[in-house]
Amino acid sequence: MSRSQPKDDLRSYLQEARDTLLLKLEGLSDYDVRRPLTPTGTNLLGLVKHLSGVELGYFGETFKRPSDEPFPWLDEDAEDNADMWATEDESREEVVARYRRVWQHSDATIAALPLDALGVVPWWSEANREVTLHKILVHVTTETHRHAGHADIVRELIDGDVGYRSQGDNLPEGDAMWWKGYVDRLERTARLFRPDEG
Repeated sequence: MSRSQPKDDLRSYLQEARDTLLLKLEGLSDYDVRRPLTPTGTNLLGLVKHLSGVELGYFGETFKRPSDEPFPWLDEDAEDNADMWATEDESREEVVARYRRVWQHSDATIAALPLDALGVVPWWSEANREVTLHKILVHVTTETHRHAGHADIVRELIDGDVGYRSQGDNLPEGDAMWWKGYVDRLERTARLFRPDEG
Protein backbone atom coordinates (compact mmCIF):
# COMPACT_ATOMS: atom_id res chain seq x y z
CA MET A 1 0.00 0.00 0.00
CA SER A 2 1.46 3.35 -1.01
CA ARG A 3 1.24 6.32 1.32
CA SER A 4 -0.81 9.26 0.17
CA GLN A 5 0.34 12.85 0.37
CA PRO A 6 -1.52 15.17 2.79
CA LYS A 7 -2.07 17.87 0.17
CA ASP A 8 -3.44 15.32 -2.29
CA ASP A 9 -5.77 13.95 0.39
CA LEU A 10 -7.12 17.40 1.22
CA ARG A 11 -7.52 18.33 -2.43
CA SER A 12 -9.34 15.04 -3.11
CA TYR A 13 -11.85 15.65 -0.32
CA LEU A 14 -12.43 19.19 -1.58
CA GLN A 15 -13.11 17.93 -5.11
CA GLU A 16 -15.48 15.29 -3.76
CA ALA A 17 -17.55 18.00 -2.08
CA ARG A 18 -17.53 20.15 -5.22
CA ASP A 19 -18.71 17.26 -7.37
CA THR A 20 -21.42 16.30 -4.87
CA LEU A 21 -22.76 19.85 -4.84
CA LEU A 22 -23.06 19.99 -8.63
CA LEU A 23 -24.62 16.53 -8.72
CA LYS A 24 -27.55 17.93 -6.75
CA LEU A 25 -28.46 20.17 -9.72
CA GLU A 26 -28.63 17.34 -12.24
CA GLY A 27 -32.03 16.57 -13.72
CA LEU A 28 -33.74 19.62 -12.23
CA SER A 29 -35.47 22.48 -14.03
CA ASP A 30 -34.13 26.02 -13.88
CA TYR A 31 -37.01 26.81 -11.54
CA ASP A 32 -36.12 24.03 -9.13
CA VAL A 33 -32.42 24.93 -8.89
CA ARG A 34 -33.43 28.49 -7.96
CA ARG A 35 -36.33 27.71 -5.58
CA PRO A 36 -35.88 29.03 -2.03
CA LEU A 37 -36.79 26.11 0.22
CA THR A 38 -35.95 27.33 3.71
CA PRO A 39 -37.09 30.39 5.66
CA THR A 40 -33.70 31.99 4.87
CA GLY A 41 -33.98 31.29 1.13
CA THR A 42 -31.50 28.43 0.73
CA ASN A 43 -31.47 27.28 -2.89
CA LEU A 44 -29.21 25.04 -4.96
CA LEU A 45 -27.88 27.54 -7.49
CA GLY A 46 -27.24 30.06 -4.73
CA LEU A 47 -25.05 27.54 -2.90
CA VAL A 48 -22.95 27.10 -6.04
CA LYS A 49 -22.67 30.85 -6.53
CA HIS A 50 -21.73 31.35 -2.87
CA LEU A 51 -18.98 28.73 -2.96
CA SER A 52 -17.47 30.33 -6.06
CA GLY A 53 -16.88 33.47 -4.03
CA VAL A 54 -15.65 31.47 -1.03
CA GLU A 55 -12.98 29.72 -3.06
CA LEU A 56 -11.94 32.84 -4.91
CA GLY A 57 -11.46 34.70 -1.65
CA TYR A 58 -9.64 32.01 0.29
CA PHE A 59 -7.43 30.63 -2.48
CA GLY A 60 -7.04 33.94 -4.29
CA GLU A 61 -7.03 37.04 -2.10
CA THR A 62 -5.66 35.23 0.96
CA PHE A 63 -2.51 34.18 -0.90
CA LYS A 64 -2.24 37.25 -3.14
CA ARG A 65 -3.19 35.23 -6.22
CA PRO A 66 -5.87 37.40 -7.86
CA SER A 67 -8.20 36.19 -10.59
CA ASP A 68 -9.73 38.04 -13.52
CA GLU A 69 -13.08 36.51 -12.66
CA PRO A 70 -15.64 39.26 -11.88
CA PHE A 71 -17.57 38.85 -8.63
CA PRO A 72 -19.72 42.00 -8.26
CA TRP A 73 -21.72 40.45 -5.41
CA LEU A 74 -18.58 40.57 -3.26
CA ASP A 75 -18.19 44.34 -3.66
CA GLU A 76 -18.67 46.43 -0.54
CA ASP A 77 -21.79 48.08 -1.98
CA ALA A 78 -23.44 44.77 -3.02
CA GLU A 79 -26.82 44.03 -1.47
CA ASP A 80 -27.02 41.62 1.44
CA ASN A 81 -26.99 37.93 0.46
CA ALA A 82 -26.27 38.76 -3.19
CA ASP A 83 -23.99 35.73 -3.28
CA MET A 84 -26.74 33.33 -2.15
CA TRP A 85 -29.00 33.42 -5.21
CA ALA A 86 -28.76 33.79 -8.97
CA THR A 87 -30.44 36.80 -10.54
CA GLU A 88 -32.53 36.54 -13.70
CA ASP A 89 -29.48 37.75 -15.63
CA GLU A 90 -27.32 34.87 -14.37
CA SER A 91 -27.98 31.61 -16.16
CA ARG A 92 -27.50 28.27 -14.51
CA GLU A 93 -24.83 27.43 -17.09
CA GLU A 94 -22.97 30.64 -16.29
CA VAL A 95 -23.03 30.04 -12.52
CA VAL A 96 -21.80 26.44 -12.88
CA ALA A 97 -19.12 27.37 -15.45
CA ARG A 98 -17.85 30.14 -13.16
CA TYR A 99 -17.62 27.67 -10.27
CA ARG A 100 -15.58 25.29 -12.44
CA ARG A 101 -13.25 28.12 -13.50
CA VAL A 102 -12.77 29.07 -9.86
CA TRP A 103 -11.80 25.45 -9.13
CA GLN A 104 -9.01 25.77 -11.68
CA HIS A 105 -7.76 28.94 -10.02
CA SER A 106 -7.97 27.37 -6.56
CA ASP A 107 -6.27 24.18 -7.72
CA ALA A 108 -3.44 26.22 -9.24
CA THR A 109 -2.91 27.90 -5.86
CA ILE A 110 -2.97 24.55 -4.08
CA ALA A 111 -0.47 23.08 -6.55
CA ALA A 112 1.85 26.09 -6.48
CA LEU A 113 2.19 26.53 -2.71
CA PRO A 114 3.39 24.25 0.08
CA LEU A 115 0.95 23.46 2.87
CA ASP A 116 2.87 25.73 5.24
CA ALA A 117 2.68 28.74 2.87
CA LEU A 118 1.44 31.79 4.77
CA GLY A 119 -1.48 33.94 3.77
CA VAL A 120 -3.72 36.57 5.31
CA VAL A 121 -7.53 36.45 5.46
CA PRO A 122 -8.43 40.16 5.68
CA TRP A 123 -12.04 39.54 6.75
CA TRP A 124 -11.05 37.42 9.77
CA SER A 125 -10.26 38.93 13.17
CA GLU A 126 -6.80 40.40 13.44
CA ALA A 127 -5.67 37.72 15.88
CA ASN A 128 -6.57 34.94 13.43
CA ARG A 129 -5.84 36.49 10.04
CA GLU A 130 -2.49 34.84 9.38
CA VAL A 131 -3.11 31.34 8.07
CA THR A 132 -1.41 28.51 6.22
CA LEU A 133 -2.55 26.89 3.02
CA HIS A 134 -3.18 23.78 5.11
CA LYS A 135 -5.64 25.64 7.34
CA ILE A 136 -7.42 27.18 4.37
CA LEU A 137 -7.69 23.84 2.60
CA VAL A 138 -9.30 22.35 5.70
CA HIS A 139 -11.56 25.39 6.13
CA VAL A 140 -12.80 25.50 2.51
CA THR A 141 -13.22 21.72 2.31
CA THR A 142 -15.28 21.77 5.51
CA GLU A 143 -17.42 24.66 4.28
CA THR A 144 -17.97 23.00 0.90
CA HIS A 145 -19.04 19.73 2.50
CA ARG A 146 -21.35 21.67 4.83
CA HIS A 147 -23.06 23.33 1.88
CA ALA A 148 -23.19 20.04 -0.03
CA GLY A 149 -25.17 18.75 2.96
CA HIS A 150 -27.51 21.72 2.65
CA ALA A 151 -27.89 20.89 -1.05
CA ASP A 152 -28.70 17.28 -0.22
CA ILE A 153 -31.58 18.37 2.02
CA VAL A 154 -32.85 20.97 -0.46
CA ARG A 155 -32.78 18.39 -3.27
CA GLU A 156 -34.73 15.93 -1.12
CA LEU A 157 -37.37 18.61 -0.52
CA ILE A 158 -37.66 19.23 -4.27
CA ASP A 159 -38.10 15.70 -5.58
CA GLY A 160 -37.07 13.18 -2.94
CA ASP A 161 -33.70 12.48 -4.57
CA VAL A 162 -31.14 11.62 -1.91
CA GLY A 163 -27.67 10.15 -1.77
CA TYR A 164 -24.07 11.14 -1.46
CA ARG A 165 -23.04 10.59 -5.07
CA SER A 166 -26.13 9.07 -6.68
CA GLN A 167 -29.71 8.14 -5.87
CA GLY A 168 -29.74 6.48 -2.45
CA ASP A 169 -26.14 5.23 -2.62
CA ASN A 170 -25.52 5.70 1.10
CA LEU A 171 -28.96 4.99 2.55
CA PRO A 172 -30.70 1.81 3.69
CA GLU A 173 -32.62 0.05 0.97
CA GLY A 174 -36.31 0.54 1.57
CA ASP A 175 -39.42 1.20 -0.44
CA ALA A 176 -41.83 4.08 0.17
CA MET A 177 -43.73 2.10 2.82
CA TRP A 178 -40.54 1.30 4.74
CA TRP A 179 -39.53 4.97 4.77
CA LYS A 180 -43.02 6.05 5.84
CA GLY A 181 -42.92 3.60 8.73
CA TYR A 182 -39.44 4.80 9.69
CA VAL A 183 -40.46 8.47 9.68
CA ASP A 184 -43.67 7.69 11.59
CA ARG A 185 -41.61 5.88 14.25
CA LEU A 186 -39.29 8.88 14.58
CA GLU A 187 -42.30 11.17 14.97
CA ARG A 188 -43.84 8.93 17.65
CA THR A 189 -40.56 8.91 19.55
CA ALA A 190 -40.13 12.67 19.23
CA ARG A 191 -43.65 13.24 20.58
CA LEU A 192 -42.64 11.52 23.81
CA PHE A 193 -40.43 14.57 24.42
CA ARG A 194 -42.89 17.26 23.35
CA PRO A 195 -43.54 19.77 26.13
CA ASP A 196 -47.02 19.67 27.58
CA GLU A 197 -49.29 22.19 25.93
CA GLY A 198 -51.84 22.32 28.75
